[in-house]
Parts: sequence; C-alpha cells; structure tokens
Amino acid sequence: MRITVLAGGIGGSRFLRGLQQVVPGDGADLPITVIGNTGDDIWIHGLRVCPDLDTVMYTLGGGISAERGWGREDETFTVRAELADYGVEPTWFGLGDRDIATHLVRTQALAAGYPLTEVTAALCERWKPGVRLLPMSDDRAETHVVVDDPSGGTAPDGTPLRTALHFQEWWIRYRAELPAHEFVLVGIDQAQPGPDVLSAILDTDLVILPPSNPVVSIGTILQVPGVADAVRSTTAPVVGVSPIIGGAPVRGMADACLRTIGVDTTAAGVGAHYGSRHQGGLLDAWIIDEADAADAPLVEAAGLRCTVAPTLMTDVSAAGSLARVCLTTAGLA
Repeated sequence: MRITVLAGGIGGSRFLRGLQQVVPGDGADLPITVIGNTGDDIWIHGLRVCPDLDTVMYTLGGGISAERGWGREDETFTVRAELADYGVEPTWFGLGDRDIATHLVRTQALAAGYPLTEVTAALCERWKPGVRLLPMSDDRAETHVVVDDPSGGTAPDGTPLRTALHFQEWWIRYRAELPAHEFVLVGIDQAQPGPDVLSAILDTDLVILPPSNPVVSIGTILQVPGVADAVRSTTAPVVGVSPIIGGAPVRGMADACLRTIGVDTTAAGVGAHYGSRHQGGLLDAWIIDEADAADAPLVEAAGLRCTVAPTLMTDVSAAGSLARVCLTTAGLA
C-alpha cells in the first residue's frame, strides 16, 4: 500500500507517527510519502531554515523536543544568547545549538548547487524518518502576511499603512495577534512542484490531508502549481482530518488564519473549505471529532462523506487509531 500525505509541522508529524504504526516501512521500502510545506522557510543569520521539513524529520527520526513539539531534544541556546548580546537581529527567532548544525549543512549544500529535494534526502540519511520526505517545491515560495504597520504608521488620510511580514515574524514575534488582511505566497508564480511531487499524488493508493493548518500548511502546498489539480485528478481516495475540535484549533493559531480567508473555525467550515471532489473540490471524505458530531449533517450537505471518530492525538497509540480510521474511511482496511 502506498500513501501520500500533505503535511505541515507538528500536527502532521504527530499524525505520521501514528500512520507508521499502521503502515510500517520495511528497510528501503517506504510506503509513506510526505509532501512537506516549505512556505514557512526563512533565512536566519545566513542560514536556510525549513521548520516544517525539520519537524517531520526530527519527529519521525526520534530527535524532536517532546515538550515543545519543534526543535531538538536536550537543546541549548548558547549561540542565540551570544547573538542577542551582540544586538544582532532577529532576536525573536531562536535557533538551538544542535538545530544550527542541520541548517549549516543545508545551507552549504544549497550554496553548492544542490536542490532542496536532494538536500532533504541527504539530511534524512542521518535521521531515517521511515518516510520519503519531499519538499513541495525546490523554488522559493515563502508565506508573507499583510498587516497594519505595527509601528502605527498612517497614510495622509489617517488610514493605517499596511506592510508585509514574513509568516514566521507574524506567527512567532506577534503570536498571530496582528489581524491579517491577506496571506501572500511570494514566488509562487515562478515555483514548480518538486521532483516526484505530482507523481506521488497521482500514483498512490490513498491521499491524506492530516490535521495540519488548512491555510498556511496544507493550503500553501495546494497553491504550488499542479498540486491541487493532481489531488482532484488522482484515482486514489482523498481523505482529510479536521484540525478543529469543539470549534477551536487543537494547537497553534489556525483560527486567526481561517478568519482571514473568511472560513468558520468549525469542523464543517474547514471541510467545506476543502470541498468535495464531486463538486470541484479536493476531498472524498472528512473525518471530524466526536465533539463535533453535530456538524456531520453539514459536512454531508457539502458533498463529503463524514466519519465521526476520536481525533485528538494524545499519544502515538491515539494517532495510530486515527490513522486506522483514515484507512477504513478510504475502504482500505
């Protein structure tokens, strides 16, 4: 069985741990392909940082910080403190000492002319995450957020000036508390899907949209030219899992993102946002939590088959149970 997962960072990684319990790899046979979001990528202190790719790699490779859900376990931040003492910006983005090694290797390889897909594969040789991890694109496609000028600048008519912040600054420095007017994927017009990305979607037995942010994680991947069309065209079933439980995101600030694009922060709202493939959307089925069982008729009214099940991934076992629900919903278990 071959499964392709479009994944962001923490939520996607935790789901993948469960999926591996259900569909384990065997040596070089890697039945799970992960198409990772690179819209969060950023250059910090001259280093290329790929937060979502690294979170998947570290989580599945056994190196993630269990407490934070990102970065390395047993991390120290000596370099960050030294840079701050020098007054070097940005101080709001903290690179751990262990984590810096990954970014150094990646940056040097990119500078030598290797594409991000090959560099990611080389990094995975160390971590052996047990999946084939593909960046959504080797090209620049960075998410920026249009907000009112944080410094309070105004136009001559008194209206607030607007500026664009890198997504990481909006998310980490401002905690997504600055109302976002728009998300802009800089470079997407020239970007191409990474090697094997489209074939991974078209030549598979199941496509899963896990409980990652539907706007700035999965939504970003779907903006890469050809990706959404491939999801609509694949002969494999496409199953999604709601990242919303009880009207709120399980983790992170997806509600701030959904509000910006006019989507209700509900399980039914996100399902309708993805839409039914029978009506030009992306999904065949949508899995929602038991806390949102009342939304099931709304999901079905949107043309989606709806499965109600526990979706809170409290541990690997719970994530494995959710993965089994995905397979059952797709008719593969």
